[in-house]
Amino acid sequence: MSVPAPPDDRSPGEAAPYPAIIRLPESAESHDPGEAAEPILPEQVRQRVIQLTAMLLPGLPFDEIPDVLRKVARFAPNRRARLGGTAIATQLAADPLFRQRIGRKASGEAGDLGTAIAEGTAVGAADPVEVAALAYLVRPAGWFDLVAAAGDAVRAEADSAAVSEAVRAAEQRAARAEHDRAVARVEADKLRDELARVREELGQLREEHRTTARALRETQARERKAAEMLATEKGRAKSAADRHDQELRRLRSKLADAEAAASGARSAVRDSRAADDARLWLLLETIGQAANGLRRELAIGPADRLPADLVADATADRPDAPDRVGARATDNDDPARLDQLLALPKAHLIVDGYNVTKRGWSEMSLEHQRKRLITGLGGIAAQTGDEVTCVFDGAERQHGLPPAPRGVRVLFSRKGETADEVIRRLVRAEPSGRPVIVISSDREVADGVRRHGAYPLAADSLLRRLSRS
Repeated sequence: MSVPAPPDDRSPGEAAPYPAIIRLPESAESHDPGEAAEPILPEQVRQRVIQLTAMLLPGLPFDEIPDVLRKVARFAPNRRARLGGTAIATQLAADPLFRQRIGRKASGEAGDLGTAIAEGTAVGAADPVEVAALAYLVRPAGWFDLVAAAGDAVRAEADSAAVSEAVRAAEQRAARAEHDRAVARVEADKLRDELARVREELGQLREEHRTTARALRETQARERKAAEMLATEKGRAKSAADRHDQELRRLRSKLADAEAAASGARSAVRDSRAADDARLWLLLETIGQAANGLRRELAIGPADRLPADLVADATADRPDAPDRVGARATDNDDPARLDQLLALPKAHLIVDGYNVTKRGWSEMSLEHQRKRLITGLGGIAAQTGDEVTCVFDGAERQHGLPPAPRGVRVLFSRKGETADEVIRRLVRAEPSGRPVIVISSDREVADGVRRHGAYPLAADSLLRRLSRS
């Protein structure tokens, strides 16, 4: 059974998004001066309101269910009030239209009780929680008083239950106390008998104790004498053990020093031999590939000019002689010079990382600068087959560094050291005769590596070479 909607007072063609809202009577407005002022419901009344709304929510037309409760309406009946209770209570307090729709449906479902409450008639035999919940939803004349009366009834029922529980607890405590007194009397009789028996046993134990005490004193005297003799022997043994331990520590210290010296010597010999072997291998590889390159470069084919032609070119002009074009010198930042050096056999390209990136891509973040440079160096290593080492400043490990491409070694200077020092040490480690190219616009770095036989080039030469790629 559903309550009909209030009459529509709109003129023809006038849109009304909400039906007419029931206004509170004077008695209710005296307690509730504003529509936004909601009463504080007792917890049992609040839970019953949520249960009624959750039960009736799926029965509303879909377009009459608020958006926030449409998902709750699809819940299972046993989960709807438990999971959507907060949203339901909030919507009832904030949306009078939604509350009015639920009130009409709840009044119809309640039958005679709902009709009586809608007419403002109090039902004395009804459950006060059910009456207050329906009055809150329907809001007839005097609904605020019905809610307050339900709260008083709930509190009175709770107080009565508490008093009854206190009386039952007191009666139980009295019964337990009487039982405990009876048990205590029985236990007291047992304890008196036990006390008499214990006193008799105590007398026997005292006699045994006196006998045992005499034997104990005699035993303690013998133990003291034996302990004195044992302490004397222990002192002698400890002195001998101390002398032995001192000698053993001295010998172990000498042995540890000798082992450390031997280990350091072996490690130094291994490191020196490994460095010498690496330099020798690189030098031999460089000399071998250089010889192969020279053999290809100096291959002489059939001569098409005679010695006289050479003399004529040097001492006279020919009408048909072509103009000589001198070889163009390459600048320190010319990528052609870099290509020439990279074409040398077993070349080693060493790059001052931030010196290049801050000169070419200073507007980028350091992370993107490193990524762009390392990716470009990977292309050079793939094209030339040369060894490539890129050195950055910074002791800590930066984040965002991509995996080094094949043939590219990425290094970071340690704490207290700069990338310039690492570059100089890399150059000094190479064998004499191997072509080493250092990319840095730092004049001090260039002068330092030049003294050790390396080829310094400005950062612009590498930037142009990368842009050309």
